[in-house]
Amino acid sequence: MRQLNFVVFFIVALALVLFSLQNTSPATIQIIPQLQVAAPISVELILAMGLGAVLAWIFSVWSGLQKSIDMRNKNVQIQNLQETVQNLSVEIEERKRLVSASAIDVEIDEDKSKN
Repeated sequence: MRQLNFVVFFIVALALVLFSLQNTSPATIQIIPQLQVAAPISVELILAMGLGAVLAWIFSVWSGLQKSIDMRNKNVQIQNLQETVQNLSVEIEERKRLVSASAIDVEIDEDKSKN
């Protein structure tokens, strides 16, 4: 995987160098009405790509943090539900035991009334 990353990085870097060599004519960018910057087109585009990459990285980190928080909340919810299921299982077993005990009492009472 590292070799693939290196190849991709090398191809992108080579493409940027070739692009820079072909696009050296200056262009003016007006950032705000009083501020203008003149630089070669290649430099301006490379800076714009770099800014886009940084913004994409920030968005990726933000999305990862949100997913991490969501997973933590879901794990807490799952744990609470498991505890609820366990408590309900104990309650069901207790009720089954009570129903069995009362059924035995009813059978004993019926036997006594027959005698």
